[in-house]
Amino acid sequence: MKAIFQNELRTYFSTVIGYAYIAVMLLGVAFFCGNINLSSTPLVNFEVVLSYMTFILLILVPILTMRTFAEERKQKTDQLLYSLPLSMTEIVMGKFFAMLLVILIPLVVICIYPLLLGMYGQVPYGTVYSTLFAFFLLGACLGSIGLFISSLSESMVLAAVLSIVASLLIYYMSSLAISISTSALSSLIAFSIAILLLGVVMRILTKSTPISLLFTAVCECVLVGAYLLWENHFVGLFASVVKSLSVFERFYTFVRGQFDLSNIVFFLSVTVIFLFMTVQSLEKRRWNG
Repeated sequence: MKAIFQNELRTYFSTVIGYAYIAVMLLGVAFFCGNINLSSTPLVNFEVVLSYMTFILLILVPILTMRTFAEERKQKTDQLLYSLPLSMTEIVMGKFFAMLLVILIPLVVICIYPLLLGMYGQVPYGTVYSTLFAFFLLGACLGSIGLFISSLSESMVLAAVLSIVASLLIYYMSSLAISISTSALSSLIAFSIAILLLGVVMRILTKSTPISLLFTAVCECVLVGAYLLWENHFVGLFASVVKSLSVFERFYTFVRGQFDLSNIVFFLSVTVIFLFMTVQSLEKRRWNG
């Protein structure tokens, strides 16, 4: 795994990608910090700067992950990965940790900003540094999603576009959910569509139509049964569930000064799930040749 990590890190900085990510992150923070904090009252809200940076993060992280596996497949070097005396988990984690280090580098520099601002105003250090930590976990979540999508594609551009689209959907999912009617029937329809989409994802991962159809049919039957038994509970349920599943909504709780361990567990869980799916995707391709 160490060799994979070192090679991946070397690749980031032998091209412009690693340097561009760091530069854009630092320039973005400097811009928002200058416009928000240097013209504010003595109370410095640096965590608000990080909330603005989330949109930049969801664009930049897919660019970091787009070549991770897609380029390997395009250049046919993925067969070399499969022949290494390493498990798919070690390969995925080596690439993932290299990406995490690139995400971490500008954050180390950004950690100095609150200390400097503290010389000229009151800084809620607890809120700021917990938000920085949550920002790092958010980057890890988006990175794991990008790795998974990259493992499904042979095109770096397609992997980047799909990752950005997925990140934008996650970013706006709460707003989209709120726009849906809060009626019980609307929640039923929305959940039904979500199950169909999960069935499509399962078909892509397993390459098995019977398994994906069985999964979809069972979930749809359970959903309809639950609706018939507890219709009143479906009122506004979809919007509530979607909001609770949004990693960005979880991040904003830190911006508001609420340190909740359940949100940290959620970030880690989402990251682990998508890393697991990435491993399974590569294992499937490895044995299918």
